[in-house]
Amino acid sequence: MTLNPAPNSFRTGPDERGRFGIFGGRFVAETLMPLILDLEKAYADAKADPSFKADMESYGTHYIGRPSPLYYAERLTEHLRAQTPAGQGAKIFFKREELNHTGSHKVNNVLGQILLARRMGKPRIIAETGAGQHGVATATLCARFGLKCVVYMGAVDVERQAPNVFRMKMLGAEVIPVQSGTRTLKDAMNEALRDWVTNVSDTFYCIGTVAGPHPYPAMVRDFQSVIGIETKQQMLEMEGRLPDSLIACIGGGSNAMGLFHPFLDDRDVEIYGVEAAGHGVQSGLHAASLTGGRPGVLHGNRTYLLMNEDGQIADAHSISAGLDYPGIGPEHAWLHEMGRVTYLSATDAETLEAFKLCSMLEGIIPALEPAHALSKVMELAPTKPADHLMVLNLSGRGDKDIPQVAQIFGQTL
Repeated sequence: MTLNPAPNSFRTGPDERGRFGIFGGRFVAETLMPLILDLEKAYADAKADPSFKADMESYGTHYIGRPSPLYYAERLTEHLRAQTPAGQGAKIFFKREELNHTGSHKVNNVLGQILLARRMGKPRIIAETGAGQHGVATATLCARFGLKCVVYMGAVDVERQAPNVFRMKMLGAEVIPVQSGTRTLKDAMNEALRDWVTNVSDTFYCIGTVAGPHPYPAMVRDFQSVIGIETKQQMLEMEGRLPDSLIACIGGGSNAMGLFHPFLDDRDVEIYGVEAAGHGVQSGLHAASLTGGRPGVLHGNRTYLLMNEDGQIADAHSISAGLDYPGIGPEHAWLHEMGRVTYLSATDAETLEAFKLCSMLEGIIPALEPAHALSKVMELAPTKPADHLMVLNLSGRGDKDIPQVAQIFGQTL
């Protein structure tokens, strides 16, 4: 339900205080405020500097491998159409961010932040990671530019994402397993913030999603918007018009915001975000903050959070380490309340079915994160007419998840 009148533009936020409506802001320790203000100024200066944009484009092309393809998923399209009345079923496209160097969308944002860190003279980079893709991207760019890299990762995620832990170490990063709390992404972010407070002079915190204190949500969104900008151009070239719908998974929500933001004012384009429902929202074992949470403050911003009756942050659960977070980016919270984006949720079981189907039909093994969104494609696409163009952001590849999925399926490697 739309709670407020639609603005003239959904793309103008945040305001000068870093807020999207009542969400966002910067709720940080006094020690961090000078760093946050320095970062805000450095980012504003970089945006106005043509050389910064030129560096982003050059490294994006020659190091990351942009643009990523917009791929027509022909076999998946035909498979889903075969289950519907004749003449029905959307034409499905994948925005193939898993083909980027390091295997996901994360590197788009990390490139921007590492170039900023260099402009600011910060030789030490810290990051949090869940599934390990942001950690790998950060370690990769730090190796490329000769910067010290420290990655905080929940001890549970260290175990279930062992391939990415090895990759980070091979790239020269120090990976610190976090043993507090649920030992997952929330706790890794807590430890990274503690590190930042302690090492204010030489350290740059490279946040991996559209969360945290202002300017991170908008800055990360801007760096990821290359996804949506390319998708617009590619779809116009391929089909002569914009897509009819977009869909992406949501943890903090950077891959989704990167795809969605350039389309927010194209009001005929339907937009769907998919949260992790875990064992089902009613079970309490999930990571669907919009579906099962309420507004609160965590990690420097006001947004929707999973909380108990006393307002304490509740444990999140997802089969996917990258979505196992009890909150969501503040711009997503605002778009939810404004009614511009429809937010759905997918269970672990639905995700595994989509993971298998994509692998067998398209020869593409997706990460568990975008497999959440793919499960909703399997539901939505058959309800659409045959001329409906649907774009899924395939935000990561599934190499990292093979040991975990093999164990779930009772297979040995």
